[in-house]
Order: sequence, then structure tokens, then C-alpha cells
Amino acid sequence: MQDGDFSFSNGTLKRDFELLTQAVNASISGIIITDNQQPDNPIIYCNEAFERITGYDRRDIIGHNCRFLQMDDRNQKEREILRNAVRNGEKCVVEIRNYRKNGELFWNELYMSPIQDEQGNVTYFIGVQNDITLRKKAEQELRQEKDKMEKRIEERTRLLKESEEYLASIVQTVRESLIVLDVDYNVISVNQHFLRTFKVSSEETEGKNMYQLGNGQWNIPRLKELLEKILPTNNPVIEFEVEHDFPHIGKKIMLLNAHRIELEGQFKDRILIAIEDITERRSIERRKDDFLSIASHELKTPLTTIKGYVSMLERLMPENAGEKFKGVVNKTSTYIDRLNNLIEELLDVSRIQTGNIELHKEAFDFDKMVRETVDGLQTANKSHRIVIKGKTTSNFVGDESHLVQVMSNLLSNAIKYSPERDEILVYLSLVSNYLKVSVTDYGMGISPEDQQKIFERFYRASDIQQRFPGMGIGLYICDQIIKNHGGSLWVESEKGKGSTFSFTLPVSERSAV
Repeated sequence: MQDGDFSFSNGTLKRDFELLTQAVNASISGIIITDNQQPDNPIIYCNEAFERITGYDRRDIIGHNCRFLQMDDRNQKEREILRNAVRNGEKCVVEIRNYRKNGELFWNELYMSPIQDEQGNVTYFIGVQNDITLRKKAEQELRQEKDKMEKRIEERTRLLKESEEYLASIVQTVRESLIVLDVDYNVISVNQHFLRTFKVSSEETEGKNMYQLGNGQWNIPRLKELLEKILPTNNPVIEFEVEHDFPHIGKKIMLLNAHRIELEGQFKDRILIAIEDITERRSIERRKDDFLSIASHELKTPLTTIKGYVSMLERLMPENAGEKFKGVVNKTSTYIDRLNNLIEELLDVSRIQTGNIELHKEAFDFDKMVRETVDGLQTANKSHRIVIKGKTTSNFVGDESHLVQVMSNLLSNAIKYSPERDEILVYLSLVSNYLKVSVTDYGMGISPEDQQKIFERFYRASDIQQRFPGMGIGLYICDQIIKNHGGSLWVESEKGKGSTFSFTLPVSERSAV
């Protein structure tokens, strides 16, 4: 073959590949590819339709096993069908309940097929999914309405009247500002808490357009965004934050929960809005953050001085000093280091809350960083054996010191919360264009309820509080560091069977080896 022929062939292959990629991304079906050669069969590719159907961004998808789409709905027989197909390297078709990132249920018709190499080994699986929620809903409605249409209309009419009476009683008794709007955003009713909080009368609100209340005080762009753009496509909307300076009552920070109530024959018949005034709470949080920042900085100076004196004692200690005296000095130095680390964590929290966290990004050997961090912890902890498997073989452009902090925290937690076991597993891999790190212990495990909150600031599970000391800020800091690198941190756990903390980091082309 002549050189020119090869160039033409190579160019043709490139155009064919680009055309194939464009075709896959243009598909209305969600398409994923998983790597059967890696533990837990992680997703290594997804097209744009998969992101659109599930509501997840690509960085939240790559590296996960497909089961994350079932959230806590794990007792579906289809999951066993999928597991058996993966185990046996077979294709299968299932209809399974999945959940979007916002928690919304959708039915997924999933076609899964294995991809084999030349030796017949299953190396990858390709999955094609279609959202069949509307079809499922139509089938269910058809079954229900075939012989019961007249009865349903009568029942709906009765329920409508009862619902309106019930709703009216709730609106007046709930200790939160509540507003009921019609489809044109006119106020049908408000409760007494709303009238007291915003210092208006029922005559000034009921029957008026929401945006015109108080001479236009409620003509708020964020409120319009909620009612006109977000609510019609995402019902309900939870904890939507709105900040506004009202002319008569001053600045308010509000959390809005909005729910569209669909009634017979109409798309949007009623809109219920609950308003929580969090102005004072935010003020208290800011004062608390200011206190933490000031207190941490103030403690830093005398602690540095004390550390200097203890270091001097260690250097000037007589050779004939007693073992008890040496032990006291050593323990003092150890506890000073612990206190210094605690203060540094509090300062990190303060920097994160104020948006002042600084990342000094440079290229470094990612695998070497992980090995050195593990070696340091292994030297200090003889009770557990830390095993590293896999590799990324990548240079990563990021803040190495902050990522060392993440690894140290995850490994220290794995050791702390698995006192009855003696092994910790660290697995490194390159998944698509993401680095993935997983730290697995075989200890206490974390309940599903605590998993939802474990990355929140100062949150600690109740059973952990009783057995282990701490402030509940380590995982919050780790989560924020990973997010500031454009990555994602998550946990998979089961009570009594251990936990796996994983994070992914995007790798640019210029940082790959």
C-alpha cells in the first residue's frame, strides 16, 4: 500500500469514527458502555441522551455501577436478572424502575449486550435504555379506567371538594407561610403566618396577582423563574432559595417549597407555595463561621509558641532524663500536633464557607502521591494492612497537598471505623477520561439515612458519635476539595459490611502520560 493510500484510509476511518460518535450522541436512546475487566463493572462511556434521561451530569455517571440509578429501590427482580446476565456474559432485556438525580421515578426499558474480544472473553457491556414511563402510565390508566370511568368522575368530584377543605385547614394551621395560587398566579388564599411575617392583610393579598402584591414587592426575578420555568418541568420543587429586599420589612432570605396540584381536566389547577424565612438562621451561621475563623486564627499563634517550647525541651533534654519525663514531653508534642490539625481543619472550613479556598495546581504523579500517602499511614498504623491495587499511570494537574489531605482523611476513617478488621483496600483506575480512587473498609458500615447527610458540615451519625470522637468536618472538606477540582465524591455502604468511598477527577489531555 502506498503512503497516500494509507493516509486516505486513516482519514476515512477518522471520519467514520466521528460520524459514529455524532450518530450515538444524536440518538434519543440512552447508551452506556461498562468495563467488565474492572471491579464492579463501572460505566466508562455515556451519550448525551443518557445524561438527559437520568438528569445526571457525565462526571456523576462515569465510574459508577449502573445500580446507582435504582437508589434505595433495590428489591426488584430485574436487578437479579441483570446480575446473572453480567455473571454469565449474556444479553438481556428488562423493564426496571430507575430514579433521576432529583429523585423522580422513571421506567427504563434496558437492552444489555456483552462485547467479546478475539478470545471470546467478555470485556465490555453495552446498554441501551429508553424512557417508557409514559407507556407504563398509559397502560396502567387504560386498565384502571376501562370499567370505572363514571365512578372515577364522581369520586374525583367528591375528593376535589374534600381536598379543598382539607387544604384550607392546613394552610391556616401550619407554622410556615403558605400561599395557594391559581394557574395564572393569582392568590386564592394565604395563611395567618404569611400575613404576620410580611405584615399584610388578607384583603391586600387574596384575589391579587402574586407579582403585584404590595405595589410590586413580590415581582421578584427568582420567584418568576421558579413559577414559570422550573415548576412546570419539575414538580415539586424543594428548598429553592430566594433572597429579596422588601421595602417595608427589609432583607429576607427564604426557602421555597412549591407543589403543582393537578386536577381533573386541567394541567395546573393549584400551586401551593411554602415559605420558610431563614434570614435569622443564615445570620447565625455567618456569625458562627466568623467565630470559627477568628478563634482558629487566635489559637494558632499561642499554639505555635507552645510547639516551639516543646521542641526546645526535646532538643535540650538531658541524656539522664527519666523515661516518665520523656514520655510526658513526647505525649505533649503528639497532642499539640493533633490540636494543630484540628485548627487547620477549622480554618479549611472557614475558607470554604467564605469562598477563599485556594488551589495551587501543578502536574504531579498521581499514583506516586497515593503510594506515599499510604506508606506514611501504614508506618503509623500497624493494626491494619493497606493494599493498593490497580493504577492510573497518569500525571494529574491539581493541588497535590489538598488531594493528599483527601486520601489521608479517607484512609484514616477507614482504619478508625473498622477496628475489628485488619485490611483496607485502595483501588486505582482510569475510567474514560477520569481518574477513579476507591477506599474500601470492611467495618461498621453506614445506614442509608446517614449516607444522605454524611458530607454535610458538622454532621456525624448517631452511632458513630457514641463510639468515636470527632467534629464531622473531614468528609465535608474532602467533598469540597474534590468538587473544586471538578470531580465527584460518593459512598456506597451497608450496615455491618463496610463502606467504599470513591472519587473521580477529570483528566485533561495535557496531563495524561
